[in-house]
Amino acid sequence: MYTYNANDRQLLSERVTQFRGQMQRYLEGELGEEQFRPLRLQNGLYIQRKAPMLRIAVPYGLLSSQQLRKLASLTRDYDKGYAHVSTRQNFQLNWPELERVPDLLGELAEVDMHCIQTSGNCIRNTTTDQFAGVSPDEVVDPRPYCELIRQWSTLHPEFAFLPRKFKIAVCGSQSDRAAIYSHDIGLALQHDRQGNLGVQVLVGGGLGRTPVIGSEIESWLDIKHLLSYLEAVLRVYNQLGRRDNKYKARIKILVRAMGVDKFREAVHREWSKLKDGDNTLTEKRIEDVRAHFRAMPYEQLDATAEAALLAQHDDPIFKNWLKRNTRGHKVAGYRAVTVALKHRDLAPGDITADQLDHLAELADRFSFSEARTTHHQNMVLADVRERDLHDLWTALQKANLATANAGYLTDMICCPGGDFCSLANAKSIPVSDAIRDRFDDLDYLYDLGPIELNISGCMNACGHHHIGHIGILGVDKKGKEFFQVSLGGRQAESPKIGKILGPSFGASEIPEVIAKILERYVELRQEDELFIDTIHRVGIEPFKERVYG
Repeated sequence: MYTYNANDRQLLSERVTQFRGQMQRYLEGELGEEQFRPLRLQNGLYIQRKAPMLRIAVPYGLLSSQQLRKLASLTRDYDKGYAHVSTRQNFQLNWPELERVPDLLGELAEVDMHCIQTSGNCIRNTTTDQFAGVSPDEVVDPRPYCELIRQWSTLHPEFAFLPRKFKIAVCGSQSDRAAIYSHDIGLALQHDRQGNLGVQVLVGGGLGRTPVIGSEIESWLDIKHLLSYLEAVLRVYNQLGRRDNKYKARIKILVRAMGVDKFREAVHREWSKLKDGDNTLTEKRIEDVRAHFRAMPYEQLDATAEAALLAQHDDPIFKNWLKRNTRGHKVAGYRAVTVALKHRDLAPGDITADQLDHLAELADRFSFSEARTTHHQNMVLADVRERDLHDLWTALQKANLATANAGYLTDMICCPGGDFCSLANAKSIPVSDAIRDRFDDLDYLYDLGPIELNISGCMNACGHHHIGHIGILGVDKKGKEFFQVSLGGRQAESPKIGKILGPSFGASEIPEVIAKILERYVELRQEDELFIDTIHRVGIEPFKERVYG
């Protein structure tokens, strides 16, 4: 992973000192709420429903075991003993005391972590595939390019106060596991016919009140122009994006208003001033960053022998976990492991301080002292020898981190909702709990096959409900909580926005609604047909009829 140098650490130290002074002036009344708000937001600090919330950056989801231990310590010392993994691969603390946040930031800086630009109208954390660098279907490792974007965008003076927040996702594999079509900018790394590396550029994707699938403005752009082209896109957005209405300020609204062709023309006019300038990526600059992401010191293993060792373990529960929560690796004899943060005792994406410490120990023992956060609010140990999988599973069980449901119905994305967020219309966590309690039979879930269920507590769509196979949205009706259900959303492979099933439901009705949808799917599916494929084949009408009678 990328290792901070002296300049990086000096920047973090200065930033902590700067914010400590800003916090002191605010607490002493020298800064008012409106003056302090943009300062705290660009340091990841929100004022939520019950307490402040601090969002900690995890660049492209990559963490060291040392950083995991620090997060465990911080959740004990500054919070209530647990943290939350967000869909942008960041960590969130929901209960820090306002006046202690500068001290918390100081401790994060000790392990090269921070909260810079995790909020505010700026370029947020760049996300990517949680299996980057190890997946067999990978075209190119996207992490060095995410790091280049991070270095370019961090504290970029021109883009500190954009019309609205701005999110970039990068995919380097044949399958899109980064939801690039749902971001302000989506980047797909690929080679041309001559083997030259370039990038497909998508713009104007996003969810929220106006869900939009991103549009292509470049089918292939030479990788050396990546940063200058991004700068051109951001400049057009910064100059032309609306600032009079925050609900119409995202780049997706601008692209739709101008049309894709005119937006592309505006970008190219701006790019003509920047192309081949200082932000052109030389091979040396790329190589300097790429050197931080060299392959791990893998052993040369005999794949047949490793498989034989694995086959000695015939525990059916272990086999279910092996099938659902591990996947193939570029290197023979290794697998990548999804550590599910979907245990019934915690909200989706939550992890306790003890579990963080335990995971750090397991990363040291089994996966080269690294771990990753995922878009689906889980974690990953990416480099585990097959012979070690049973020992790892046993250790994960002791920490309630071995739920064998990765990719299935109860592996839900769920925002914190009205239990924490001041923007939420409804409480999303109780709904996720009710669904998990109703569908606790893993054999039934395995028979249903992979299903993505996403829950958001409001139209801001932090739970990405629009692109869930089943999406659930909390809405307010005259002060009462209701939930709208959509079907057919998909983040990758012909991405789609889900269609609303019909009138909304009370929270207590949701498990039964989901049950009826699943019953109808079982009746309609063809042999080995996935849930999402059945939806797209037959449409939502048969499901609407079953649900509404």
